[in-house]
Amino acid sequence: MIKSYDIAVLGGGPGGYVAAIRASQLGFKTVVIDKDNLGGICLNWGCIPTKSLLKNAEIFDLMKNHSSDFGIKVDGLSFDFNKIIKRSRDISDRITKNVELLIKKNKIERIRGFGRFSSKNRIDILDKNGKEIDSIQATKIIIATGARPKSVSEIPVDYKNIITSTEAMNLPSQPKDLIVIGAGAIGIEFAYFYSVLGTKVTVVEMLDQILPVEDREVSETLLKNFKKRGIEVHTSSKVEKAELSRDEVTVYIEKDGKKIELKAEKVLSAIGVTGNVEGFGLEELGVELYKNHIKVDKKTYKTNVEGIFAIGDVIGPPWLAHVASSEGINCVEYIKGLNPHPVNYDNIPGCTYCIPQVASVGMTEAKAREAGYELKIGKFPFMASGKAFAAGERDGFVKLIFDAKYGELLGAHIIGPEATELIAELTLAKSMEATYESIVKTVHAHPTLSESIMEAAANAYGESIHI
Repeated sequence: MIKSYDIAVLGGGPGGYVAAIRASQLGFKTVVIDKDNLGGICLNWGCIPTKSLLKNAEIFDLMKNHSSDFGIKVDGLSFDFNKIIKRSRDISDRITKNVELLIKKNKIERIRGFGRFSSKNRIDILDKNGKEIDSIQATKIIIATGARPKSVSEIPVDYKNIITSTEAMNLPSQPKDLIVIGAGAIGIEFAYFYSVLGTKVTVVEMLDQILPVEDREVSETLLKNFKKRGIEVHTSSKVEKAELSRDEVTVYIEKDGKKIELKAEKVLSAIGVTGNVEGFGLEELGVELYKNHIKVDKKTYKTNVEGIFAIGDVIGPPWLAHVASSEGINCVEYIKGLNPHPVNYDNIPGCTYCIPQVASVGMTEAKAREAGYELKIGKFPFMASGKAFAAGERDGFVKLIFDAKYGELLGAHIIGPEATELIAELTLAKSMEATYESIVKTVHAHPTLSESIMEAAANAYGESIHI
């Protein structure tokens, strides 16, 4: 007999498992289906394990290059690459087990297998060999199958010498040199990690700045920092092809009309992601796709097929775990009839966890000017922050962009210590349509890094005290 559910969630990543838990909280009989460990790419091969690696790099960098600044003497400093990797994997395993416990705690059925639609209300479960082992039916089905690294013929990934982010965090040994193709958050984080450990790193980016979605001043500041670290960076550079010869990869690029050959032991392809839409029976159901992602109504997350919804990376950018979770909650609350407030895609924080950290929300200066705003812009350098000075982390700044007419916060950009934590205040401020005055008149604790936010807001209107 086929089991029946109110809601079936296909995919157990940050969108899927969060949607399943919220569905159970709202009284729906729920099942979540995934062939792998719950947590998706984020918890297994992305957000969590990479932050473990980056913390290792941060500590090693601090001890190697700055311990004497703190009066600490370190002799014979070294690291064990395999232990660094193992720590990352152990943390990931622990976190994914916690998610499994959450699913059990919320009385959600968990089915391990590959789910494929046989009708709009029925999913067949296949084992790893493609054999059907079970079937379920559900009144509503939420697709949360995520995304995977994008591949192109010019960069033939073999998962050994030309790798993706998955292999980059689980290599058996540290490469002596590495070429990173793509200077988005993933590429930049791995460039930082490996360079700190002593790998010779080269970054190639097709656009004219690293971290292309960030404010140009932020990207230029990070570029200077990377060059000081010895990282070679090629922007405005097109990769023509990558070729493997014995145990070395040659990457042929075109830059400023010139042909350049780069060679390295490993090449990391970090050129973006594409939705996991194949093999689930979507075409047979007539589910509409757009650029290899599922097309949905971004308020309800309905597809064009009645009773089928989709959330997370599989519906396209922004490809962020926190966005997928918010979409999952909203989708389920819509199904329940709660009329949730729509996700504000103009107010999504983005974070890059290299050192110095980078975080932002809202418009860049360029985008705000393109939109026709008259601007007031305030900056506060961390070198003027007492807390940053005491912590020995003086690189970077806070940059706030206000609408000159009404004083409303349009965008916030941080590069420097704890940027990825500091951005939360500004995301909340922007969601509340805060003005410069409301930020300036909010008393910030001293000494803290967050004072830099207040000072940057004041600086936009010529009121900053400490610069």
